[in-house]
Amino acid sequence: MNTSFNYKRRSTVSVNVGGIAMGSEWPVRVQSMTNTSTDDIEASAAQCQRIAYAGADYVRLTAQGVKQAQSIGEIAQVLRSHDCSIPLIADIHFNTNAALAAAQVCEGVRINPGNFVDPARTFKQLDYTDEEYSAELERIRKALLPFIAVCRERHTAVRLGVNHGSLSDRIMSRYGNTATGMVESVMEFLRVFVQEDFMDVVISMKASNVVVMVEAVRRLVDAMDREDMHFPLHLGVTEAGFGEDGRIKSAVGIGALMAQGLGDTIRVSLSEEPELEIPVARKLVSYIESRQGHDPIEGECAVGYDPLCPERRVTTLVDGRIGGNQPPVVIASYRPDELVGADLQPDFYYSGDGLIDGMHQFLVPLDRWSGERNVHPLLTLGEWDRCPETRLRFLQLPASTPIQRLEFLRDRTDTVLVITPVGKNIPGEQQALTHALDRAGIHCPVVVRNTYADSSSEWLQVKAGADMGAVMLNQRADGIWLEAPSCRNGGEVVRYAFAILQAARQRMSKTEFISCPGCGRTMFDLQSTVKRVQQATAHLSHLKIGVMGCIVNGPGEMADADYGYVGAAAGRISLYKGKECIEMNIPEEDAIDRLVNLIKQNDDWREPNED
Repeated sequence: MNTSFNYKRRSTVSVNVGGIAMGSEWPVRVQSMTNTSTDDIEASAAQCQRIAYAGADYVRLTAQGVKQAQSIGEIAQVLRSHDCSIPLIADIHFNTNAALAAAQVCEGVRINPGNFVDPARTFKQLDYTDEEYSAELERIRKALLPFIAVCRERHTAVRLGVNHGSLSDRIMSRYGNTATGMVESVMEFLRVFVQEDFMDVVISMKASNVVVMVEAVRRLVDAMDREDMHFPLHLGVTEAGFGEDGRIKSAVGIGALMAQGLGDTIRVSLSEEPELEIPVARKLVSYIESRQGHDPIEGECAVGYDPLCPERRVTTLVDGRIGGNQPPVVIASYRPDELVGADLQPDFYYSGDGLIDGMHQFLVPLDRWSGERNVHPLLTLGEWDRCPETRLRFLQLPASTPIQRLEFLRDRTDTVLVITPVGKNIPGEQQALTHALDRAGIHCPVVVRNTYADSSSEWLQVKAGADMGAVMLNQRADGIWLEAPSCRNGGEVVRYAFAILQAARQRMSKTEFISCPGCGRTMFDLQSTVKRVQQATAHLSHLKIGVMGCIVNGPGEMADADYGYVGAAAGRISLYKGKECIEMNIPEEDAIDRLVNLIKQNDDWREPNED
């Protein structure tokens, strides 16, 4: 059975975190992180309780120093006095003493290989001989040994958490700011833990860029397999944002990996109150796990397909607009008059009743098609012989269609295939058919058409993001057709389709906001600030803008943002262009106007009504 198409959890060792174990023998665990000051014992304990009561398995808290690490111990005492036994995990950056202190009082400690031993990144190029690099690895080993000893003595679990953009200068100088660099950063540490026979280790590979995150996790699993390591994985898209974008972006990235059976604990990182993350994560876990026991999907991957870093499927360009190197299209089951005032409009409208206008591109059933220039037939295999020649036709196929029935499509240059699901594992079966097409030498573009009965917006975002996101991240389709008959607002459905494509970095349709979820290090009110930045810049669809609560999540972890708004101190903001700090410590009340001016000075500004 091909694991590329069939759902099965990856086998891992079990890791005990405060009596709640994770790994392939256990349910996928859900967690979140506080955004209160860790030194505010009562507020942090109250928020931990809310997160626990929302259904989380673990809670993480930031510990900038030894004092904050000790505060987590006090928070634990308050929680236990209220019969709340949720395990607490300390989040450490830069400070080995804080990690040692946290390991004494917490059930888990997260350290970042990018800054646990190495100094803060400066984005400088460093040159090492092989001997010098080996000496650096020995320095890492020696620095880790006291930490491992404390964790072993106290039965404290460890998360090795790598973030794209917070790699050390040493790693970036040798591997670049890449998924490969992320993998090597964690493998250096992991090898030391294995050598010391300390196995209570969980690994996370996070990025705000979903494509980078997914590639990094896949490459990590490949690297661990080659060294016979089987540690559990924590999945998350860091700085995913808030609202529907944050939910869809997380569902696309986490869902694509869980579809492969990867992931033993997840966090949906939203710039909202942390307890609101838990229902979203629970929905995602429930939806993916519902595939267990699905009918086996037969098939083989196309020759040359790279599952670690897929390239776009090679397809024929049809009618100059679908396939080839064109951006993926969006089809919607609405007429233009039903989407008046919507933020985004699809490339094609489907009109089942044949009502059309002369201004837009339409799909209609074959029996409603009369050959109008901007109207294209949607037909089934049984209708193929009844359709006269036309420059663009859409052929709808169940994902289970035997490839032998499609051999007549070889060398067709006028046909787009619309693949619909038949079973529980929607992305698996749709991708299996695209690989069968490639193996048969059929290069027609593909659109995946998925229909969901959910009336809940959040369920729709999670399901469609996980299913269609997996297909698009693997670059197996040239368009998506999302249907939600129970959703009253067609504009929302179309917007979700575009958000899925944007999360998969296949098509940009609006400004991409990269905003951290906030924690005890955050220097301003994150939620209101993100909204104000969005209000000022939401029309700049060609840009990615990062809003980061502190310098730890600043120039590095917003990674590939074009501009950044970063908390520098209480009431003070620093502005970035890429990774370069342009203005430092400016008053918060002036920061958004200064951000707009910075964008204008670099000729990246467009007026809201400008095409």
